[in-house]
Amino acid sequence: MYKDWNRRPFSPNQRVIADFIQKNELRVLYMTEQEMADELHISIASVSRFWKAAGYRHAKDFKNSLRFRFESTPSEKMRDAMQRTGGSSLPQMLLEVASHHLQETSRYLNETLLQRAVEALSSAKHIYIYSPGPCVGLAELMAYRMARYGLNLKRMAPSGHELMEALMHAGKKDVVLVFGFVQLLPETEVILDYAREAGYLVILITDRLVYPRSQDADIVLYAGRGEVWEFHSMVGPTYIIENLILGVGLLNKDSSLRKLEKLQKLRAQYGSKLPRS
Repeated sequence: MYKDWNRRPFSPNQRVIADFIQKNELRVLYMTEQEMADELHISIASVSRFWKAAGYRHAKDFKNSLRFRFESTPSEKMRDAMQRTGGSSLPQMLLEVASHHLQETSRYLNETLLQRAVEALSSAKHIYIYSPGPCVGLAELMAYRMARYGLNLKRMAPSGHELMEALMHAGKKDVVLVFGFVQLLPETEVILDYAREAGYLVILITDRLVYPRSQDADIVLYAGRGEVWEFHSMVGPTYIIENLILGVGLLNKDSSLRKLEKLQKLRAQYGSKLPRS
């Protein structure tokens, strides 16, 4: 919904409006143009002109689009994905969707930031991973692969007070990697808030080009997953994670290879005695 807003030639006032909307989506649904103008200390004419500049006919058109986002349930997303197949081949449709997400992720991939993330992970004393909901598989993949390099990775509780059981140990020289998809969760806010006090570095992987409080993260990596109301693919985020895994391996190539060779020797020595999981 906001994907092209960073590229639009917004005026200074229009950028203020765009920022306000993204941080106050639920409020905006019920605000009049006059109320927005009063709160932002700009003219109502500036608010009225914003909608066309953002790609909408008027405020009502934008609010209808926003309302559809909030009303999209898992069943709606699945129904939308099923309808897209029509009479076409499902594998072909999914391949096209995956290709689109990968191309979009690659388009916005900042290799300098990616390398900074690789270096931060490689040198971290501990790596904490916050992976709510469907992100759990990405965290498992990352932890499984990177543990082979000898890195110390810990999964954080997905919600509630249990999050603090891990967060209390995070400090300087540590990295907290956060998956921030669709909306800003209270747990993510706590992680960002506490970073200022504890001193750990935050890597944010998000599917939004403009994500609330992204400025409070040290490194932000974008991974395309489709619009909010669509069935979300994990191809883009997996691409980012595999870049991080291989990047860390390449940064410490000799050490990484020694670890993997040791694993192979253990497998050769004891593999026949242990069942494969």
